[in-house]
Amino acid sequence: MNDQRWGAALSAAREAADAAAEVIRHYWQRGVDIEIKSDATPVTIADREAEQAIRAILAPVLPDAAIYGEEFGLDGRRDGLLWLVDPLDGTKSFVRRTPFFSTQIALMDKGELVLGVSSAPIYGETMWASAGDGAWLNGERVQVASTSEMAQASISTGNVKTLTSDARWQALGALIRDSNRIRGYGDFCHYHLLARGGLDLVIESDVNILDIAPLAVIVREAGGVFTDLQGQPLTLDTRSVLAGTHAIHAQALQRLSLPTVGSGPG
Repeated sequence: MNDQRWGAALSAAREAADAAAEVIRHYWQRGVDIEIKSDATPVTIADREAEQAIRAILAPVLPDAAIYGEEFGLDGRRDGLLWLVDPLDGTKSFVRRTPFFSTQIALMDKGELVLGVSSAPIYGETMWASAGDGAWLNGERVQVASTSEMAQASISTGNVKTLTSDARWQALGALIRDSNRIRGYGDFCHYHLLARGGLDLVIESDVNILDIAPLAVIVREAGGVFTDLQGQPLTLDTRSVLAGTHAIHAQALQRLSLPTVGSGPG
């Protein structure tokens, strides 16, 4: 059923994504210096200013909500209303002048993801969704495909380094051989494609919840399934993704759930 509780919050998240897009476009045109964070990933002034713009819009809308951002960390408690923000997911693409980066904003209510906005300003797509209200691409409602046979399925992989180190790598190879085609769109792009029917399965073994939280809401509201690689619901500690149509997700989960697989982060 439609859940009207999140209407104002969703509007604010969309406004915040638009504000971040203005920052990102500015620096996309003029260029930026690159810094390397302690985890060896790059960061730029565009990341920081975009998150500041987002926080300024979100904070007054739900005064009791905490905000957990990629660049400025957690402000508040994790266990109630919690905004999840990655202002520029795909900084490596941004600095290499490829358009596969986005702003990701989600809201979690007591551990349940209830809305998400995924904005890719240079690529030219914005998707959003809230609990019970469907998934939308640039203002048009979208749905996942009806694909039910692996032989007809299109699969996309993203970050899969961890997966390559255990028995799932062989299982993934067999899955690919039995599928219709394999691609590696990565980042926001393959989740957008999944939600609007252009793909049937997305697999990643090395992600952060801030990268995927809004996309999980979008795929779910488009009629798909979005779990980790063990088939478990997402939490703040989730590190992997198995997302797809109901039938293809179920088949992939069965094939990737091997007794010889280790219990690492993937």
